[in-house]
Amino acid sequence: MANSSKSSKSKSTSSSKSGMWGLNKISFWTIVAVTVLYAVALILAACGVTSVAVSALQGVAAAMMIIIVSILAWRYVKPKQVVWKVLYFVCLLIVIAGIIVPLVIG
Repeated sequence: MANSSKSSKSKSTSSSKSGMWGLNKISFWTIVAVTVLYAVALILAACGVTSVAVSALQGVAAAMMIIIVSILAWRYVKPKQVVWKVLYFVCLLIVIAGIIVPLVIG
């Protein structure tokens, strides 16, 4: 009896560690992907390639980070009171406006 409960615990622990994308793994691979995008943008800028390509790569990198952080922040805010959710959406809208408005103006 004790042996069967021990084996079921070890199976659930090992499957949850290897099968799920944890916060640490998501953060690491996001940093890797963003690093690649920024490195390509840096090389293109050093080679004198048009700034549109460089800006686009930097924008994609920033968008990736914002998306990941927004998802994780929503997980934090979701069970909280409405005030927290309103604050989340206000901050998210300001961040999006801070990215889009300079692109439209410039």
